[in-house]
Amino acid sequence: MKAAQFAEYGGPEVLRLVEVTEPHAGPGQVRIAVRAAGVNGIDWKIRAGFMREIIPLSLPAGTGIDAAGVIDETGEGVTGVAVGDPVFGSGSRTYAEHAVLSSWAALPPGLSFEEAAGFPTPIETAIRIINQVGVKPGQTLLVSGASGGVGSAVIQVARERGIDVIGTAGASNQDYVRSLGAVPTTYGDGLVGRVRAIAPVDAALDIAGSGVIPQLIELTGDPARVLSIADFSAPSHGAQVSSDTLDMAGALAEAARLFTEGAFHLPVDQAFPLADAAQAQAVSQAGHVAGRVIITI
Repeated sequence: MKAAQFAEYGGPEVLRLVEVTEPHAGPGQVRIAVRAAGVNGIDWKIRAGFMREIIPLSLPAGTGIDAAGVIDETGEGVTGVAVGDPVFGSGSRTYAEHAVLSSWAALPPGLSFEEAAGFPTPIETAIRIINQVGVKPGQTLLVSGASGGVGSAVIQVARERGIDVIGTAGASNQDYVRSLGAVPTTYGDGLVGRVRAIAPVDAALDIAGSGVIPQLIELTGDPARVLSIADFSAPSHGAQVSSDTLDMAGALAEAARLFTEGAFHLPVDQAFPLADAAQAQAVSQAGHVAGRVIITI
């Protein structure tokens, strides 16, 4: 089968389309014929070698975590789904014609494979970090880097819980952030003043890792009320870091429920064929995406 793979760490150009042996579902897993794969920041960070000490790989290696498609093989002990069922979920080496998922949920009616492929990592991350930072209904949450996949998911989950959201994004994505239910503002110099002019902030999430932890602490007045998923220097300021997946299966079920209720969407900003996986990761790495970057199979 065809899959995107890299034989050395480096820029997007090291990602190539190659022929590999098909994977098979192990116990508690399903294999899907992939229709679409989500492109996440962690994908290009692994490819670039930034994560080699945390996630050691034997090269050449495939890439990708999130996908949607049709089950074509079930592993031992799997119940509740069958070959032919459309699902979305999380697994490994999903930039490929076939991929194995370790967590999945049934594709709700009306949800496309392309949009669903962008759900898993953002929804799990959003639920986890909102819970971890301790923001409550009626409070105000600042999201730094609000227009990408995780930021978009955070806004919608928070709003569904009755949390007010202020979201930072580039000038071209202000209307997009507003459309999700947040009050938008731009990032960069003067951030503290702009946010204070909108509302007091009870907690803050750093999605983009753009060096704003001190400003977020200034806005919340408490380092413990600031959490980053991208700036691992945050603890040196007294802030939190979150990186470990806790409940992917639960998050996928929640995404399906919220979508069915009309409370959750992650629009596809750009889609690329599998042969252009390197370009897809380059777009993701450059940032400024409104929603998700997707690879179609």
